[in-house]
Amino acid sequence: MELSALHAFHFLRPWWLAGLLPLWGLIAWLSRRRRNDGGWTRLIDAELLSALRLAGGDGPAAVSPWPWLVLAWTVALVALAGPSWQQDVTTGYRAPAAWVLVLDLSPSMAAADLAPNRATRARYALDDLLGAAHDARVALIAFGDDAYTVAPLTDDVATVRALLPPLAPDIMPDSGDRLAPALQLAQRLLKQADARDERVIVLTDGFADPAAAFAAAQQLHAGGVSLSVVGVGTDGGAPLRGATGTFAQDLQGRTLMTRLDPAPLRQLAASGGGDYYDLSEVARLGAVLQAHGARADDATARRDIRIEHWRDAGVWLLPVLLLLAALLSRRGWL
Repeated sequence: MELSALHAFHFLRPWWLAGLLPLWGLIAWLSRRRRNDGGWTRLIDAELLSALRLAGGDGPAAVSPWPWLVLAWTVALVALAGPSWQQDVTTGYRAPAAWVLVLDLSPSMAAADLAPNRATRARYALDDLLGAAHDARVALIAFGDDAYTVAPLTDDVATVRALLPPLAPDIMPDSGDRLAPALQLAQRLLKQADARDERVIVLTDGFADPAAAFAAAQQLHAGGVSLSVVGVGTDGGAPLRGATGTFAQDLQGRTLMTRLDPAPLRQLAASGGGDYYDLSEVARLGAVLQAHGARADDATARRDIRIEHWRDAGVWLLPVLLLLAALLSRRGWL
């Protein structure tokens, strides 16, 4: 072994060496017991005891198993401790893209200006976007008055897709419409991604906290995350249904209408460094996301990420341990 290897020698799991302590205690006990002949010298004459040992096959020619047992124990513990003095270098892979899909499930998403309703059409759009997520990791967030993680970042797109059908405004525990908590939650999820292309895609018909939402979008953009917004709804709108399923009315008894206003949605996308898309443009958005992901993938490949880890040499002690076990299994040793 070279001098540099000696300097690099260490154990990957050194706590296994603590198992040598009971071994030393066993050796000390056996040594004392052998000196005392197990106490038989106090009961049997020395010459008679010697003759009995010869008759029982425990004579001078007999081989004691204890040194071999001690050696096997030591070899096993050293192997488990993981001796190492060399490093292996492997090529690492980092997912090039991470997307957080944010779905608005506020009460207005139950409006039927898009058949059968806005929430269902938004789920269809999410399904199309998931079809474009080939190598990207995807997370899904739903929001109303607060934000909830439906699926954390994962490359299992099929599982995320299977979670879409039950998503509807009536499953939300509140009836608010605050986007800022969802954007903040998306930022926390992306901190775990370590991806080169990080994106948040919001599907909404509007939000009730524009100041906080714009600030959260700017914070995302400052952290290198691009925010895209998909508007769900029509300019003509539809009657807004209340919690009981009936049409909501104002104080004058007039039916409340919910209409899509693209202006704040465009401002939100601009604050997040992204673009605004109409629901009919989801296919174009998917193509854009794929193109960015492909460029990020190429950049990752050019970067040639390499990971170094110490080689566990304990496996080379296994043949020695097997040989010792075979010797210890000899008939008459134990």
